[in-house]
Amino acid sequence: MNMRQSLQIRLSQQLTLTPQLQQSIRLLQLSTLELQQEIEQALVENPMLEQVEDSATSGVRLVGDSLVKDAPPSENYESAQQPASATPETKETERSNELDSDLSYGTESWGNEWSDDNRGSDDDEKSQPQVAGKSISLTEHLTEQLRLTASSTRDIALVSILIDLLNDDGYLNDDLDGIYQTLPEDLEIAPEELTTALKLLQSFDPAGIAARNASECLKLQLLARHDELKEEPEYPYAMAIVERHLELLAQKEFVKLKKVLGINDEMLRQAQILIKSLDPFPGARFSQASENYVIPDIIVRKVKARWVVTLNNDVMPKLKVNEIYAQILKGQRGQGGTQLSAQLQEARWLIKNIQQRFDTILRVSQAIVETQQAFFNHGEIAMQPLVLREIAERLGLHESTVSRVTNQKYMLTPFGTFELKYFFGSHVSTDTGGSASSTAIRALLKQFITAEDPKHPLSDSQLADLFSQQGIVVARRTVAKYRESLRIPPVNLRKTL
Repeated sequence: MNMRQSLQIRLSQQLTLTPQLQQSIRLLQLSTLELQQEIEQALVENPMLEQVEDSATSGVRLVGDSLVKDAPPSENYESAQQPASATPETKETERSNELDSDLSYGTESWGNEWSDDNRGSDDDEKSQPQVAGKSISLTEHLTEQLRLTASSTRDIALVSILIDLLNDDGYLNDDLDGIYQTLPEDLEIAPEELTTALKLLQSFDPAGIAARNASECLKLQLLARHDELKEEPEYPYAMAIVERHLELLAQKEFVKLKKVLGINDEMLRQAQILIKSLDPFPGARFSQASENYVIPDIIVRKVKARWVVTLNNDVMPKLKVNEIYAQILKGQRGQGGTQLSAQLQEARWLIKNIQQRFDTILRVSQAIVETQQAFFNHGEIAMQPLVLREIAERLGLHESTVSRVTNQKYMLTPFGTFELKYFFGSHVSTDTGGSASSTAIRALLKQFITAEDPKHPLSDSQLADLFSQQGIVVARRTVAKYRESLRIPPVNLRKTL
């Protein structure tokens, strides 16, 4: 077999991303917090990069190696430019949470006004930003009570072990037998000692602490209020429900409950009210979980009947090239300094890419506001169907660019703070040949359920009929999908006495 070598020339095209373009794409998909971390790291690693601390430099841009201040906005926009510090859960989220707290049911909940109200009330006072005070953990709270008891050193040690095993809600997930097996044999601890230690811990504040399930937790709270409630006629029935029939109450099996307890509607209603006044998560109030804060990138404000979109200058980094190092490098041209030259170029790239990032966010946000004028004028029920492709074609951008821009970027409006992707959604056909946004469908669904008779809640089929009356074609299974996405329970769990 004869093999010959030959030399061939082929022409081909290959897309190569320059380091500057790669950085631009990466910066675009970062959230505000991630961008700040990226900049902090760059300031540490690159001496050619400098942060401008003077707040008067807001609205500046790089020209060459110098900063140029843009013209200030008109007085009409002053209020839109007010510093928007870290904002807690938005008004829109609060409105959604209000509905969720009224309508949501977990596997362990059994009432419209029950679980969410006890874990974290969403009333106006508590939903407002509060100055953080010194908090005490559940462990510290219980340990302080243990220190004040006249217990022996051995009992204190056993109770301390149990305290360490409590979860954030104040429950003891491990059974005593399992805990007993983990204790060293040389301590010669009897099972009765562990039981005594648990009873001591369950006598501490808050009532219901160290329970092993919801039934025991509520029972402990009722027992703690025995002197206060013993004369109330519903007290023994409430105790019977939490001890033996909690599942029936959770499933709204009111007929079965009345039959097994031998009571009428009014007495069952009073017992239910008493149970709802208890706290199924006694340890949650001591949780030190950090609040979720959102820093908006965009501010939208109505000025003279127009919706004006501006960047939030408080989140825009003020960066410039270090002039001293730049001048030194300029005077040493041709004398080496390759490393400093590379760092100078990196600093320029970073500043320009950050500027381009915010310019792109502003462009996309303006297009969103222009498209969703009905939402800003009339609320979420007027939200228009919108997909990423529409904004991309309108601005001459790639769809993936719009996707990066809308991810983890937030818009502050008079109605609350929304992630940019909130304004995008699929559509549902209408009888007139038009379409309705899925967001508008959800808003209308919430209106229907809010207005329903709680004694005779609407089924998914009835809700679909109501949509048809509004000219919107929605199948029963589609209604169920939207209802589940809103965490609204089915018809049998929304029924009340």
